[in-house]
Amino acid sequence: MTKFVTRADRDAIEREMPWGERDLPQTLHAFLARTAGLYGDRNALSFQILADPGSKAETLTWADLHARVTRAANLFRSLGVGEGDVVAYLLPNATETVVTLLGGAIAGIVNPINPLLEPEQIAGILRETGAKVLVTLKAFPKTDVPQKAAEAVRLAPNVKTVLEVDLSRYLPFPKRWIVPFVRPENPIAHQAVVRDFKSECARMPGDRLSFADSAGDRVAAYFHTGGTTGLPKVAQHRYSGMIYNGWLGGTLLFDETDVLICPLPLFHVFAAYPVFMSAIWSGAHTVFPTPAGYRGEGVFDNFWKLIERWKVTFLITVPTAIAALMQRPVNADVSSLKIAISGSAPLPIELYNRFRAATGVEIAEGYGLTEATCLVSCNPPEGDKKVGSVGLVLPYCDVRILKCEADGTVSHECATDEVGEICVSSPGVLTGSTYTETSRNAGLFAEGRLLRTGDLGRIDADGYLWITGRSKDLIIRGGHNIDPAIIEDALMGHPAVAMAGAIGQPDAFAGELPCAYVELVAGASVTPAELVAFAAKNLAERAALPKHVEILPELPKTAVGKVFKPALRKLAIRRVYDAALRKAGLAVSVVDVYEDKRRGLVARLRREGEVDEEQLGHVLGGFTRPWEWSED
Repeated sequence: MTKFVTRADRDAIEREMPWGERDLPQTLHAFLARTAGLYGDRNALSFQILADPGSKAETLTWADLHARVTRAANLFRSLGVGEGDVVAYLLPNATETVVTLLGGAIAGIVNPINPLLEPEQIAGILRETGAKVLVTLKAFPKTDVPQKAAEAVRLAPNVKTVLEVDLSRYLPFPKRWIVPFVRPENPIAHQAVVRDFKSECARMPGDRLSFADSAGDRVAAYFHTGGTTGLPKVAQHRYSGMIYNGWLGGTLLFDETDVLICPLPLFHVFAAYPVFMSAIWSGAHTVFPTPAGYRGEGVFDNFWKLIERWKVTFLITVPTAIAALMQRPVNADVSSLKIAISGSAPLPIELYNRFRAATGVEIAEGYGLTEATCLVSCNPPEGDKKVGSVGLVLPYCDVRILKCEADGTVSHECATDEVGEICVSSPGVLTGSTYTETSRNAGLFAEGRLLRTGDLGRIDADGYLWITGRSKDLIIRGGHNIDPAIIEDALMGHPAVAMAGAIGQPDAFAGELPCAYVELVAGASVTPAELVAFAAKNLAERAALPKHVEILPELPKTAVGKVFKPALRKLAIRRVYDAALRKAGLAVSVVDVYEDKRRGLVARLRREGEVDEEQLGHVLGGFTRPWEWSED
């Protein structure tokens, strides 16, 4: 591994040679073939369908995985998938999901889709990408994914072939025998041809591609962002961006002796790129526990024992999972763990401290986004971890903090510790064509090359990146993006509502939860509970249902009459913090919330009696927003 402890180490890596001169594979098949040649007999991935640490698991070596991926790529090409055609998958985690991710990108363009979406939203993505092939589940107990897929394909007639994955093969006897008798019906009203993925792959050669591999770099993946409104944004990823992510992790973090546990979904860039592409470059072994990952039955209760079983060295996680794990005792030998890597959402300081105290393991927080093929920065595992920051900018990634106009014109570049919009250029950024829909790229780039992330942040004197807020109007619940417009539209359908503003309120578990403030029509009467019930009937996405609705005499507005959301965020912070302080029995209240140029929104507190400072730290440390004592 290459030394990555300080900003000087990062700069030294870049000075070795330009990115374009590094001797790296140009295609994903060549990328995987290199690893199969170097580490063919070593374990590549393991998957277990049940959370019990003693349950049956399937493990593939790198040679095995290379053969299976080659077979899948050959299958997709035989079904008419060319380099510009799309293979979509609607799958939970399994060996076949990894195989489809890689094989789809080798044969054409792979398009992972979130199985938690509703059929209409899935169909919208299938139509947007023009997918020819969909890989999904065969009907199976306790999942509605096959039924969703069937309905989505009915609504997306561009899908010509459906390949089904039967999870029953992972079950031990006698459970495997029982599945045919309890398998739910899956009425199919579409015209696509349905085939078995496993048997179709078995007919294909695994020692060579039956077609010429790509001549060089190209778009090989479409990852959707959101998809909650039926109008998804689809980001394009090239081989070079995927390989860049893998090179970073395999050069700076992992080697062939490491074992990663990844209970994150493979429809998300975090699991697909920083985790699995890094595993490919390094030759590390990745464990995927249960199809649903962290959401799988018994995963949290068995998690420490799973780490002991697989001798895990790197834990891949998110703040919501850390919060759930800290509610359970560390009841196994986790001495193999080197570090935990957290992403997708800000990590509260209290969670960091609790995890370190319980396990003796540090957490390195990082930052990435779908539009940049993920990785941007990371706290160095062997260096200083500034808790609350997202670490040092990674090699060959240029991050600038800018003040931009709507069209991308830069008004000025921010000084050290000055807050502005985080703008990124890297081998993972597809300049000018981030989204498949051309109109969505308008105004997306500063100076014509720097991707405007929509996140607000600053870079300190040591080169660490801090995220202080967002310029784009999103609610991030446990790493899941929610468009507040769908909440506002749902509430505005009520005849008593004149105006609505939805924001993310602080939450010690999910980071943010959706909440809404409404202004009523003059003379109208309705209760918050009635508005929540009304919204529930009009929201396709359950995660978007507001956890708090509050009626105000008048919503704060800008000079042109738009809802002024910074004022609503201040109201929410004050309300949530005051409630947490009261619940803990602390004689403290929030005086006000103000905007700090370096830290974003800051809660100012007042003592109302004797205060247990340690307990106060535990209570407010669970949130990501800063606080301070009032001088009054």
